[in-house]
Amino acid sequence: MNYNVDVLIIGGGAAGLMCAIESGKRGKSVIVVDHSNKIGEKIRISGGGRCNFTNLHTSSNNFLSQNANFSISALTQYTQFDFIKLIKKHNIAYHEKTLGQLFCDDKSQLIIDMLLSECNKANVTIKKEFTVDKVENIDNQYSVISNDDTYISKSLVIATGGLSIPKIGATDFGYKLAKQFNINVINTSPALVPFTFTDEILDMCNQLSGLSFNSKISYENISFEEGMLFTHRGLSGPSILQISSYWNKGNNININFLPNHNFDHTINQKRATSPKQSIVNILSEFLPKRFVSMFCKKYNYSGNISEISKQSIDNIRNHFTKWTIAPKDTEGYRTAEVTRGGVDTDELSSKTMMSKKYHGLFFIGEVVDVTGHLGGHNFQWAWSSGYVAGQYT
Repeated sequence: MNYNVDVLIIGGGAAGLMCAIESGKRGKSVIVVDHSNKIGEKIRISGGGRCNFTNLHTSSNNFLSQNANFSISALTQYTQFDFIKLIKKHNIAYHEKTLGQLFCDDKSQLIIDMLLSECNKANVTIKKEFTVDKVENIDNQYSVISNDDTYISKSLVIATGGLSIPKIGATDFGYKLAKQFNINVINTSPALVPFTFTDEILDMCNQLSGLSFNSKISYENISFEEGMLFTHRGLSGPSILQISSYWNKGNNININFLPNHNFDHTINQKRATSPKQSIVNILSEFLPKRFVSMFCKKYNYSGNISEISKQSIDNIRNHFTKWTIAPKDTEGYRTAEVTRGGVDTDELSSKTMMSKKYHGLFFIGEVVDVTGHLGGHNFQWAWSSGYVAGQYT
C-alpha cells in the first residue's frame, strides 16, 4: 500500500510528539511512527516516575554543543513558560523541587496522556511497532518503506533520540540516517552518567555506598555544586552526573567536600578554642563521620588539632577541598540519561531545525548535538525543538 502524508515523524518521544501536535494544528496530515510498542517511554521513567518536565531557569547556558548559540532560537520561540501553560491547561499539578526543576505531583503518565490528547485533537495518526526498512529522497519528497507499505511525505522529521538507556529502545537510527544523507554527526558519548573506578577508590566507594552529601565537582574550568552519592561502582549524584557531560576519559576530576566552609578559618579557630579536639571530630561537624573516618584512615590523618603539623594540615586541606582522582570510565549508555554529540548543528537551521542540504528534512530532540544539564533542560530542548520544527513542516 502507498500512503501520502504531509509530515512523517520517526520517533514517538517528547520531541516527536510536540512536533506532531504543532504540525497537526497547522492543518497538516501527520503520522508519527515508532519502533516500540509504547509511546513516550523515556517520559514515563524520568524523574523517578514523576517527570522533571522543564526548568524555570532554562537558557542556552544550560546546554553543551559544538555551537553554543544554536539552541537560542528554539528556546526563545518556545520557552519553559509556554510549556508550563500547556501543563496548566490540562490541570496537571506540579511542584518545584530544587534549582527550578519542575516535577509532576502525580505520575509522569499524565504528561504522556496530555501529549496524546493534543495529538488526537490535531488529528495526528500514531503507529507503534513500526519498522523502517528504507528511507529515500525522491523528487524532493521522502519515501519511508516499512514491510510492504510505502509512506510518501513532503516533510520527514527525525526524532529518534540518542543511545542512552537502550533497554527502553534507544538505537543509533537517527545517526545512521543522517550519515545516509551525508549529514555530519558529532561523535557521541554517554552524558549525565555515573563514574566508575578501580582498585582503592572503588573499594572506598563500596564501603561508603549509599552515603550522600553536598560537594563541588570540577573538571578543567567547569564546576557543579550539588549532591554527590557513593555507589558500589563509583560516584553518582547530581554534581557527578553534571560534570560527566564535560569529562573526557583519562582525565582527572577534582572534588571539594567542603565547598561552603572556610577550612583554614575552622582549623585556626579550633586550635584556639578546642586544641585537644581530634581532626576526625572537627571534620565530622561538617561531613558524615563514616566518610571522615575512612578518609582520614586512608591518608593516615589522626591526632588532636594542636599536635598536627602545618604540612599535615596542608595535606588534609588538599584532600578534603581538592581531591584529585581519575575515573576509570562511566557506567555508559546503560544508565546515561542523555547522549552527548549527535547531528552536527552546522548542518541545521537553528530557526527551523531543517537540514540545510535537504528541504523538508528535520532533526529534533536528543538526536541533535545539543545536550542539556540535569534538571529538566533536556525535556525543554525536546519541547522547543519539536515546536519549532512543527511550525515549518
